Amino acid sequence: MTATTDPVARNEWIACGWLGQIQPGASHDTMILGQPIRVTRTGQDSYRVTEIGEDGSEGRELPVQTRFTCIFTTLGEPTRPLPEIAEFDEPDRTVVGCGNVGVNTSPYRLVENFLDMAHFSFIHVDTLGATDKTEVLAYRTEHRKDVDEIWAVDCTFFQPAASKAVKGGQMTRYLYRVMSPFSVMLYKNISEDSDRNDAICVFIQPLTETRCLAYMPMAIVDNENTAADIADFQQSIFLQDRVILENQRPALLPLDPTYELPTRADASSIAFRRWLKAMDIRFGIYEKQAA
Repeated sequence: MTATTDPVARNEWIACGWLGQIQPGASHDTMILGQPIRVTRTGQDSYRVTEIGEDGSEGRELPVQTRFTCIFTTLGEPTRPLPEIAEFDEPDRTVVGCGNVGVNTSPYRLVENFLDMAHFSFIHVDTLGATDKTEVLAYRTEHRKDVDEIWAVDCTFFQPAASKAVKGGQMTRYLYRVMSPFSVMLYKNISEDSDRNDAICVFIQPLTETRCLAYMPMAIVDNENTAADIADFQQSIFLQDRVILENQRPALLPLDPTYELPTRADASSIAFRRWLKAMDIRFGIYEKQAA
């Protein structure tokens, strides 16, 4: 596959590795948007990213940022900055990178799965959902135009084990935030302090239109469990999702509202697809073939 020419996709910041993945002085070859790249750790906390040509030689050097335990780069000229997520800067939180998980689907299917509360009771039984409590209560979506993000607010769902730190079932409050076509997060209230939320992110590295790596950094209020325990819990949840994601057809995301009929529980997905359509992104989008 050749690199996409879609300027909307090329102008986004995209995760391409996690901090500590590469030893100082070493390199890791990977891909974003169909473009082979090389990520080199040039020092203890510094990285260089370059395009790789067909002969394996390094070409154009790309911009780099390191935040939220991840390495980010871009093929174009970003029109939006990396998001501000204040929870990652709070010193008493446990910040966990969780590595990445490969999924054979489009990046937008990953975003929609993350937004979808309806699957909790069927895919994440006895953790994020229970088979006898399946209703998705009404919630609201917002397009926050000042930052050009999609938010889902006033979300609540019963969860038998909302996180590694929670003992017993509870109605969990959620805020969902789509920060770019390739990044989404949620704020989840699970601690005894009602003013503090766990922050859980998914930053997606689209290798191609239908192959992705998903990075899952979290900033958690948890003084009991180790970072490894928290990462294991999150990885187990995501691996349950992978089976469903890789069986969705088409793998590319249709933006035609008549192709996949939504329900009331899909309000966040509807808002997300309208947002993608308005920005005219073409990478990873399913185009219905004429009869």
